[in-house]
Amino acid sequence: MNQHLRSDPIPFIDIGAQRRRLGSAIDDAVGRVLSHCQFVNGPEVFELEAQLAAYCGAKHVVSCASGTDAILMVLMAKNVGPGDAVLCPSFTFIATASPVARTGATPIYVDVDEATFNMSAEALKRGIATARKAGLKPVAIIPVDLFGQPADHDAIAEIAKAEGLFVLDDAAQGFGASYKGRKLGTLALATATSFFPAKPLGCFGDGGAIFTDDDELAATLRSIRVHGQGVDKYDNVRLGLTGRLDTMQAAILIEKLKIFDDEIAARNRVAERYARGLSNVVAVPRLAPGCTSVWAQYTIRLPKGTDRDGFAAALKAQGVPTAIYYGKSMHQQTAYKQYPVAEGGLPVCESLSQDVISLPMHAYLDEAAQERIIAAVRGAVST
Repeated sequence: MNQHLRSDPIPFIDIGAQRRRLGSAIDDAVGRVLSHCQFVNGPEVFELEAQLAAYCGAKHVVSCASGTDAILMVLMAKNVGPGDAVLCPSFTFIATASPVARTGATPIYVDVDEATFNMSAEALKRGIATARKAGLKPVAIIPVDLFGQPADHDAIAEIAKAEGLFVLDDAAQGFGASYKGRKLGTLALATATSFFPAKPLGCFGDGGAIFTDDDELAATLRSIRVHGQGVDKYDNVRLGLTGRLDTMQAAILIEKLKIFDDEIAARNRVAERYARGLSNVVAVPRLAPGCTSVWAQYTIRLPKGTDRDGFAAALKAQGVPTAIYYGKSMHQQTAYKQYPVAEGGLPVCESLSQDVISLPMHAYLDEAAQERIIAAVRGAVST
């Protein structure tokens, strides 16, 4: 008698496969740190910063403890505080806006583009006007390179220049991507990224970095990440925090950076197969002209009227995991709903929160597994 054998579940993000590929290189890197015992600000931290700067072409890289700290440190360095307004897209992770609130400034939520899910330039203009009507001083814009694709940086930079604002690029999901031939990290006054393990370039804990070409800003950031120190750690000249990147995480990231471009190419092959197999049944991601993506997530939009929970359950029954980024936009969340929304509302953000769902995406997703996923999606949509 034939017995049906259920296929093994497919990993949503397969950190284990990457770990097996790197093998002894990671063990050796960690071993070197354990041998020299410089666990804070060890040589690997400064080596990583130099390699990251060379990778994207930035003049300075200041590593730090997380992507959230990266955003917060820039806001602190620019003296953002009460009475100031910072423009953010609402359809993103809360770490984009939480540092703004922590400084005492006011995040102003703006809508996103229907096709790219990134900040809408027109909505940004309305958000700036909304801030001024509320008696706030707009000082900064935080565009997000969502799911790995760069925001519309030229349009945002033009608005920022006209309005006298600075741009802090949230590239937590996008580091490694390019915009019109330039790597993220060089397109704004400062760029923040995250090395959370699930990110395309992730460590084995928390970590982040800030990229800038501004000498003065870089010096201030290095002070802030060590309690605001001046000449030494007992001469503190400003408010700071404990924002250092752990040496062991830096050592791991040095090894991961060696295979990063190869992994990005593999992610792009996965994205291309998804698009070929799914574009006629769901709305698949579309790259803006001149952009590349690192595909931090592969997020589709289900046809209107689809039972998203039922869709996810149908895929789970076939060993295909899914995730929803983001079931609530920031302006819909309990701790953040009191902050202003740009005039005209956020209809695209709210629509996306209702019908997006993300499929497994990583550099080690083989074609056979991907065909299973495609077949499961097509079957779930048609039922």
